[in-house]
Amino acid sequence: MTVTPHSTGAAPAPATAAGAEHIALEARGVNFYYGTHLALTDINLRIPARRITAIIGPSGCGKSTLLRCFNRMNELLPKTRIEGQVLFDGDDIYHPRMDPTEVRFRIGMVFQKPNPFPKSIFDNVAFGPRVNGYKGDLNALVEETLQRAALWEEVKDRLKKSAFELSGGQQQRLCIARTLAVQPEVILMDEPASALDPLATLRIEDLMQELRRDYTIVIVTHNMQQAARVSDYTAFMTTEGGGKPGFLVEFGSKDQIFTTPKDPRTNDYITGRFG
Repeated sequence: MTVTPHSTGAAPAPATAAGAEHIALEARGVNFYYGTHLALTDINLRIPARRITAIIGPSGCGKSTLLRCFNRMNELLPKTRIEGQVLFDGDDIYHPRMDPTEVRFRIGMVFQKPNPFPKSIFDNVAFGPRVNGYKGDLNALVEETLQRAALWEEVKDRLKKSAFELSGGQQQRLCIARTLAVQPEVILMDEPASALDPLATLRIEDLMQELRRDYTIVIVTHNMQQAARVSDYTAFMTTEGGGKPGFLVEFGSKDQIFTTPKDPRTNDYITGRFG
């Protein structure tokens, strides 16, 4: 993956509704390319710490691409290129001195479909700490992490069983526990409930509300009702005719975006006129 530094010209002011809140993640003038295809254009966005920010918009507008820019997951794909800056607590995560592995430990990710490892429940949670050289009480860490993921009571008597024996919703909470086990500061979630039934979805949403006390959460979702239920802030992205790539239309508090959007394109999307 190629990283192009931000131009010396002044970037547009990043979209923010955070006021004086501490900013965990910030995109400054981010353009992203798959080969020669420009997928994101001039993204400026500031994400408050210990809040839930939802990214909504129609398919193909670059929501998941933007999410993966926040922990350098896109650079695992060949022939990709990013321009601009992505700041985490003020540090550019694409700077040559930044270790991408450390970035991904500190900014964890939960994917659309549950992806447990072909290991036991215990070993799924313990995997990251072991790789990271954890020296503490691993049994205690696994228990604490499964409790934080609201899964401990359901699995405490079968920790040595295969993770594949769990239901889809339980597997997704296990993947969240696996992410929490390496003690990240930010959790990125790419449509984490889209493959789950309504009850399992509710469990994931309740869990997000609990986790927001200690973690910054950024979620991509196609479900506007979900965004309205769980988010503190909402970003709306779209594309336009003529091949214009994904761009940020509007960012604000959940209440502002869903009740008094400033841009007519946002209003058209949330009222179902397109998308």
